[in-house]
Amino acid sequence: MEKVIGNIHGREITIETGSIARQANGSVLLKCGETVLLATATMSKEAREGVDFFPLMVEFVEKYYAAGKFAGGYIKREARPSKNATLISRLIDRPLRPCFPDEFYNDVQVIITLLSLDETFSPEYLAILAASSALAVSDIPFNKHVGAALVGDVNGSLVVNPSHEDMAQSSLDMIVAGTSDAVLMIESGSHELSEERIIDAINTGHDALKEGIRLQEELARKVNKAKATIAAPEKNTALLRDIESFIGTRIPDNLKNGNKQQVDDFLAQLKDDVLSKFVNEDLDNEAEVVDLFGQLKKEQIRASIIQQKVRPDGRKTDEIRDISIELDVLPATHGSSVFTRGETQSLGVLTLGTDGDEQNSDAFGEQVSESFYFHYNFPPFSVGECGFLRTGRRELGHGQLAQRALEPVIPSKEEFPYVIRLVSEILESNGSSSMASVCSGSLSLMSSGVPTKGQVAGIAMGLLMDKTGEYTILSDIQGLEDHYGDMDFKVAGTDKGITALQLDIKIEGLSKEILIDALAQAKDGRFHILSKMNAVIDAPRSTVTDRAPKVETIMINPDKVGLLIGPGGKQIKKIEEESKAVVYVVDGDKGEVSISGKNTEIINVAKQIIKDLVRDVEKGEVYDGKVVKIMNFGAFVELLPGKEALLHISKIAEERVNKVEDYFSVGDPVKVKVMEIDRQGRVNVARIFD
Repeated sequence: MEKVIGNIHGREITIETGSIARQANGSVLLKCGETVLLATATMSKEAREGVDFFPLMVEFVEKYYAAGKFAGGYIKREARPSKNATLISRLIDRPLRPCFPDEFYNDVQVIITLLSLDETFSPEYLAILAASSALAVSDIPFNKHVGAALVGDVNGSLVVNPSHEDMAQSSLDMIVAGTSDAVLMIESGSHELSEERIIDAINTGHDALKEGIRLQEELARKVNKAKATIAAPEKNTALLRDIESFIGTRIPDNLKNGNKQQVDDFLAQLKDDVLSKFVNEDLDNEAEVVDLFGQLKKEQIRASIIQQKVRPDGRKTDEIRDISIELDVLPATHGSSVFTRGETQSLGVLTLGTDGDEQNSDAFGEQVSESFYFHYNFPPFSVGECGFLRTGRRELGHGQLAQRALEPVIPSKEEFPYVIRLVSEILESNGSSSMASVCSGSLSLMSSGVPTKGQVAGIAMGLLMDKTGEYTILSDIQGLEDHYGDMDFKVAGTDKGITALQLDIKIEGLSKEILIDALAQAKDGRFHILSKMNAVIDAPRSTVTDRAPKVETIMINPDKVGLLIGPGGKQIKKIEEESKAVVYVVDGDKGEVSISGKNTEIINVAKQIIKDLVRDVEKGEVYDGKVVKIMNFGAFVELLPGKEALLHISKIAEERVNKVEDYFSVGDPVKVKVMEIDRQGRVNVARIFD
């Protein structure tokens, strides 16, 4: 067994290998505090045939036992991954992927299993470090070691790898991953921070992650396992030159002013022309011709943009596509908008609900409730294709990014007592659909009367860099530029600052200079988009739609919550039946109760019933009661819901009463005054005569 120990910003980290999971190509056990992660990396013996992508699979596996908990529900074993685990898997995948060799097509699977959880801090950045460490000690080709750091901004100070307690006070939640030389991935949510502050945080995170890389390098030297040799497929250079000569300058000549369909049709026809010219009669070189054409197509598209600054649709490098906006497009919903930017179109739909509509999910065995959540849908028709309707990692990731972008402007539950659900339906897509979703979501919030703190816009930036280091930054990238580019950099924010940021790099890192330039260009683009949005609606409407439920929150004595609910929920159901409202206990420990209904009259009825139910009977007070039971010694009168008092036979009338039934029947109203409440809480009343 080999082991390395380091200290990363006050936390001791141990990484060891050689004692467990030894049949994997590489495995490590990472320990930090009470957190223990097992990371394994395995590789197939042969490359996958007929693929032009790297088949990497990354899985982050949560175990309930890691936090000493049971799975909820009927089935007591872990099943499908939670949303949280899926998002962490995606987070780990993104910085690892660019560090493998080009034209490496063997299947690689990295599994990171959470065996034990320290509940005082997040394990995400440790999971990235563990995954890279497993690859580092394996024989799997892996060009660089990857480290990661979590950065918060607590009371004006940047804090590395903060605790949950610190993060609760932080205006920034950023994970930075990269090599010793450059940044590979950023995932960030923030409270309207400036570009300068974001750059400082990125630099802080990049400096901090280097210690984790040093530990990996030390462990890899101790293990000293040789990397497998992966022979790159030989290229037919003569055929490559012939195809290049045949294509000539047709690609740069035809990628100047076309829309997506025109560009796709042109490239498809050019491919057919190349196949018709160069595939032999036996068709045994078809795959080779397709591969060489793809290589030349990529090179020429990239060269056209980098050298000539010519984009496929003729725009300048910092130019934003045409924008159109429609509000209130769906009459039966609580809010809607359509945001169209070029050939990317998002339908944003808002629904307002009550506390019972909160999204409940498990994160590390802990149930989390969200009163604002965002769902992103990407149907195949949006790109003119047939396919399955599904919610995969991409859909979850884009929805989470849009949610992060909008969260800083969402009012608190005290200000706006609704649960808010936003859905983005992508109707057309040619790049940057997640950022279009941010825009349609922000517009829908304002148009529906949610008192947001400002409009939020998003923009996707791209980068192309040649072998000399010359680069071109692109604003508002479209699909072709994303596919053949080296960077996908999404930035969202208000006119006051950045609220969300996501960076993915396809090359081996990004310099600080490029980051600064990209953020500056993104700010200009964001402000342009905000101006278009504010020209349509620049402040939330004063009221929500009549179709939305009316919601009111009241506080009761926490000791009375059980009385409100009743045995098996009987009392709360009775209140709902009588009032036609929905009553929901938000927080029993605080006595917080939510009441919702179609109108304020319904809410007021329920509110009065609840107030009467939880109100204490007081000596000397007069009540309009109701006879609920007749005995030979008197009548029991309901003063308030669930609260009865004895009206003794001697207190029923001024004259002598021989038989109670001569004066009352069950259900009769009677006005009484509380005369006595004994030590056992029993109430005695006397009849009041008008």
